Amino acid sequence: MSDKQSLEQIKAQLKEELIENLSLEDIEPEDIKDDEVLFGDGSIGLDSLDAVEIVVFLQRIWGIEIQNMEEGREILVSIDTMADHIYANA
Repeated sequence: MSDKQSLEQIKAQLKEELIENLSLEDIEPEDIKDDEVLFGDGSIGLDSLDAVEIVVFLQRIWGIEIQNMEEGREILVSIDTMADHIYANA
């Protein structure tokens, strides 16, 4: 039996990590939609410093390395895009 996390488990953990690592005190995991844009206009309001923190915990928890900004822009769009990348690469 594999110990690989399911997509749903990854999404749940990502939401917990976002809230804990980015000190999002007023947000609960259920408040973050899987397909919600995390950065820019119409998002939950994360910024470039938050992106750095996300890259750090993706590396620490799942061993995911984001090598450049272009790759990061594609991966860090939403919970869905991060979870898909983790599921495929962790």
